[in-house]
Amino acid sequence: MKLLTNGSVLDGFTIEDCIHSGGMAHIYRVSYAEGSHDPGFSMAMKVPRMTSGDGAENIVSFEVECHIMQVLTGPFVPRFVAAGDLERVPYLVMEYIEGHTLGHWLDSNQVLSVDLIIRLGTAMARAVHALHLQNTVHLDLKPENVLFRHDVLHEVGAAVLLDFGLSHHAHYPDLLAEQLRKAVGSPAWIAPEQVVGVRGDPRSDIFAVGVMLYQLCTGELPFGTPQTNAGLRQRLWVDPVPPRKLRADLPAWFQEVVLRCLEPEAAKRYPSAAHLAFDLSHPAQVHVSERGTNTKPTTFRTHFKRWIKAAGMHYQPSPVPSQQISEVPIVMVAIPYKDVTDATLYSLRQAVARALGSRPGARLACVTVIPSSMTSSTEEERSETNLHRRYLAQLHQWAQPLDHPGRQTSCHVLESGDVAQALLDYAQGNHVNVIVLGAATHGLKTQRFIATVPIKVAMDAPCTVILVKQELPFEQLGQRQAQTSDRYSDADAESTNAATSPLYGDDLGPLG
Repeated sequence: MKLLTNGSVLDGFTIEDCIHSGGMAHIYRVSYAEGSHDPGFSMAMKVPRMTSGDGAENIVSFEVECHIMQVLTGPFVPRFVAAGDLERVPYLVMEYIEGHTLGHWLDSNQVLSVDLIIRLGTAMARAVHALHLQNTVHLDLKPENVLFRHDVLHEVGAAVLLDFGLSHHAHYPDLLAEQLRKAVGSPAWIAPEQVVGVRGDPRSDIFAVGVMLYQLCTGELPFGTPQTNAGLRQRLWVDPVPPRKLRADLPAWFQEVVLRCLEPEAAKRYPSAAHLAFDLSHPAQVHVSERGTNTKPTTFRTHFKRWIKAAGMHYQPSPVPSQQISEVPIVMVAIPYKDVTDATLYSLRQAVARALGSRPGARLACVTVIPSSMTSSTEEERSETNLHRRYLAQLHQWAQPLDHPGRQTSCHVLESGDVAQALLDYAQGNHVNVIVLGAATHGLKTQRFIATVPIKVAMDAPCTVILVKQELPFEQLGQRQAQTSDRYSDADAESTNAATSPLYGDDLGPLG
């Protein structure tokens, strides 16, 4: 199809300048013709290439993108406006978003700071997670398809994902798999399972994010740009050069994150993009294994074992993305910093254990909120450090009986004058699936006039909230009531050593 001319009108849209001419489509700035309504945002029109020399995948991918764009919502994707008739003039009109693609930073020929890379990676992971929650896997993530909105306050705004022509929606037929029957994607960023024809696994997008993180920190592609199927298949068993071998100033925790994204087997990567965003947002909570500290290449013996395994591997169809995400939840438990009884701690631990179930991929975040005034003394820095260490130690000790092989647990001490809002902000920013907290101890009549923390959280939480009633095992209830009635009732209790505190220890027997 020939290029559209500036000033021409197509189905009520005035064609403006061509802003991109790629191998599969042309993109134009457009506006509504005179007399039409204003949508309130700029628009772009995407027109697929359909010359005699273009492959069938251009048309198929256009159909795929038209179907998927109409059902996607949220700030991480462009808003859909209209689509043209495939038999007459195929086109797709969507929101035009100002910003820079990831290529802007990759092409800058500068060594990017770790802090900037973290912000770029976190924004990408959050956008990918939002997409997966809508049962869509992108399958063609690369620097050109990740746009960052202009942000006047920060160097990096929210990420927006572009070009869904190769994507897969769990509730729609996969036209690309049915008609092309071959690996589809960009060679440098395609995941190992895509190479063998498996589409629809959200962890394929996590692999692509890992490739881009590797590019950002080293300036190189982890697997090069293979041009043959044999070259593509090498990523089923070959590890990239450890990033810290190419750039010594990278922290070990960051290499741990990147290489986990690039694991050949999807099951060994992050179970969801929310978990990846969590680690990027909380570096101190990342468990660093040999994967993060090693700077030597993987041995031939290891590669050979993987090659044998890959040769006989039978990949299973991927589950629905939203269902897969629900199997690896991020569970947050709010622990009061004072006036907390053994009954409350026991009940919270039991409720968390039920919420986590036997799912090894689930993540537990233990959170306590202390008033900002507690660190405003004359010895502010020393006081703040001691307080944080004390409460972190208490949280770790409380969570120890919940440790499970393969499960990640992190502890966080927040400072805020508004406990409920601090918990809500944490849950929103970290894609928490379930919040567990103690039910209010006030009577129902009192709660009608006083909005307690649990009530505020339950009303405004972006996820499931479990309010836990205090409960101890029957045989211990009587003896504990007298002991816990006056515990931690004043500020002096804040200096109690966590290591000897029965409140967070295993003195309750069944708690351990």
